[in-house]
Amino acid sequence: MPPKSVKVEELSNLSDAEILKLRFKDISLSINGTEIQDYVDQLYFELGAKGLVYRPQIFLGDEWFSPEGMNAISVPFYLANTRLKNLEKSLMLEAEGSDHDWFMKLLRHEAGHCFDHCYKFSKRKTWKKIFGSSDIDYNPDTYRPHPYSKSFVKHLDRWYAQAHPDEDFAETFAVLLDPDCNWKKEYSKWPTALAKLNYVESLVKESAKLKNTAEKGRLPSAVSNLTTTLMKYYQKKKNENADEYPDFYDSDLKKIFNGEMSLAKRDFSAERFMNRNKKAIVSTVAWTTSERKFTIDALVRRLTERCAKLELKLGKSEIQTTMEVASFLTSLVKNYLFTGKFKREA
Repeated sequence: MPPKSVKVEELSNLSDAEILKLRFKDISLSINGTEIQDYVDQLYFELGAKGLVYRPQIFLGDEWFSPEGMNAISVPFYLANTRLKNLEKSLMLEAEGSDHDWFMKLLRHEAGHCFDHCYKFSKRKTWKKIFGSSDIDYNPDTYRPHPYSKSFVKHLDRWYAQAHPDEDFAETFAVLLDPDCNWKKEYSKWPTALAKLNYVESLVKESAKLKNTAEKGRLPSAVSNLTTTLMKYYQKKKNENADEYPDFYDSDLKKIFNGEMSLAKRDFSAERFMNRNKKAIVSTVAWTTSERKFTIDALVRRLTERCAKLELKLGKSEIQTTMEVASFLTSLVKNYLFTGKFKREA
């Protein structure tokens, strides 16, 4: 049994099962002394370089977000400790924001939300004319992006600026804030995206004269207050990322794995092939589509189970089969990005 409370340095001595039994509030996590503090200092420097005077409060929460109306940013708890980061990668295949560039992209994006929370720009008619209404329905997991649109900046994966007007604004702000992005040149031939960038730049200059009216109060989902266990957290997270698929993929699988049923299972099993090459396939499809690895891995696992049930066999070389499986999965994931469903190509 793990102790009721643990110091962060003690986590390395605990098994995954023991850590999962812990409540969030019983782990003494802190931003101080971690690389997160360095990244926060970098954000503050970038804000100052643009003449911005607001500084978001950074706290450890259960995911990346900026609480509605508050000048605060939640950074996922696992990024404050290597052991927890590795656990996240083990259970979810990746840890969002786990390297410097990725972290800063997300931090700049959330700082964009804080910018609006502080000065309420989204209430203005001009803001709504440029970005749209903040009141429209918002479902960031099923929006329908247009990959070739030049009306939105490209910052986070999955063309996230297209998810909602609020995200469009935050993404535009993030591009403007990035010291390594020459946005005037990069978006010079994207008139709509460029107009958004110029508008946000004007708001940055104006903000120096405005009063910060962000809300104050208790930080929602701060891990220091969460009584749930990590096990329940990950169960919920996995359920939210799971997607079902129908049996009509059988015909596609049978075309890919067209080996004779009489072939030896030991050498030609489609199930064994999928398990053997899963990591490479997931990485390839994730790179091609910018979809979450967890989503792709879940789909690969279900297809693998179907291969086993149908007792499919390899009928081609491993290289050719790997290419066909990756191509098939890429088409499924692209359809998912546009429709919210893993549909077959017509």
